[in-house]
Amino acid sequence: MGLDFAIDELYATGWTALDSSGCLRHSDGRWFPSSARAADEFRAAGFVLSVRHIQLFDCYRAEWTNAAGQPVGAVVGRTQAEAAVYALSHLRRRAASVTAGV
Repeated sequence: MGLDFAIDELYATGWTALDSSGCLRHSDGRWFPSSARAADEFRAAGFVLSVRHIQLFDCYRAEWTNAAGQPVGAVVGRTQAEAAVYALSHLRRRAASVTAGV
């Protein structure tokens, strides 16, 4: 997948870096949220994000749970940043579909 793809997906949800606090800059100049900033955005939406390294597959798994601790979603990426950014894009897409009544 790659960080480029994860950032593309996040930007496709309408995310912008108007507030760049807690953001990092990609080599192509685009801003993207750090893992900590992504966790903050999940927390603000009522979820808990955890990103952990899966040594067996040398990847990172980002999983988010609701307030009751039940898993709601998960994604994987090659790096911690990639997994966190991609997870945030999924959260934002889901929130948009709920808001739209889909």
